[in-house]
Amino acid sequence: MVTITNHSLVSQFIIIGFTDLNGCEGLLFILLTIIYISTLGGNAIVFVVICSHRQLHIPLYLFVAKLSFLEILYTNVIIPKMLSNLLNDKLISYIGCLLQIYFLHCLGITETFLLTAMAFDRYLAICNPLRYPSIMTIPCCFQMAACCLIVGSVVPLTQTLLLSRLSFCGLNQIDHIFCDSTPLMNLACSDTSLNVMVDFIINSFLLFLAFTCIILSYIKIIFAVSKIKTPEGRKKAFSTCGTHLTVVLLFFVSVSFMYVRLTEHSSVSYDRVMAVIYSVLTPMCNPIIYSLRNREIKEILRRRLTALVPRGFRSINDGFDLIVPIQSM
Repeated sequence: MVTITNHSLVSQFIIIGFTDLNGCEGLLFILLTIIYISTLGGNAIVFVVICSHRQLHIPLYLFVAKLSFLEILYTNVIIPKMLSNLLNDKLISYIGCLLQIYFLHCLGITETFLLTAMAFDRYLAICNPLRYPSIMTIPCCFQMAACCLIVGSVVPLTQTLLLSRLSFCGLNQIDHIFCDSTPLMNLACSDTSLNVMVDFIINSFLLFLAFTCIILSYIKIIFAVSKIKTPEGRKKAFSTCGTHLTVVLLFFVSVSFMYVRLTEHSSVSYDRVMAVIYSVLTPMCNPIIYSLRNREIKEILRRRLTALVPRGFRSINDGFDLIVPIQSM
């Protein structure tokens, strides 16, 4: 629990949100609503499919299910306030702002290390296939995920506590689309140099540590795959890593450009663009990437969708599938 110890004159903040929309607030609201529903629905489908099919209860898919669950939480921390902001509900309480910052960083750090754990899982599966079943057991998978959550929950406490000690003497307009540490520090009337330094050290260290582990894992994976003699074997090995590597690059690049810097001042447009990429687009893309590039998940989704089609339509479709090859002969 973060204790508020400063004597701020500000009890509420105004989140300015998206500016220069020129009357397009309604269109953006509809677009964000569609993205919000799609993100929740896509990640929920991936999560439910993995949890409800025992053949998918292996570390690879359990990590994907945990990632989807994280994205659901992450989306609910960010997008609902964006939507209310577009409806001119721009106020957020002082405590609410700090809580949003805490959970934003908590879930972000948890996801960072979960992606690292997924890279380690792929490294073991490809580079140590004989030892993989004995090392990466289901309990080990859950223990690694729990460690990611513990680190993600503890690390942001320091940054949130330092933010709570800042004084705000009158300026209360956060020039951003949600509460975040940098826009909040811009409003402080007390010295923020310690906050900036601590943010830079923690964020750069965590990202460097996680990204280094991922890169080293994939370097060893590439060397191991290059020794596979058959093209089919190499393709199968790389296909299990392609989805994860795509998500890693999308997540790490956007977060690095947003948080690893030694100043609290930056372009407002730049911050908004990067915030939309890592807080809106990335959670929406993850289920699409995993479902489109994963054969097992695609097959299960195809069977489920087929089961929802009325039997009469399935019979017509099956008959059409039989007629087409005969006509083409």
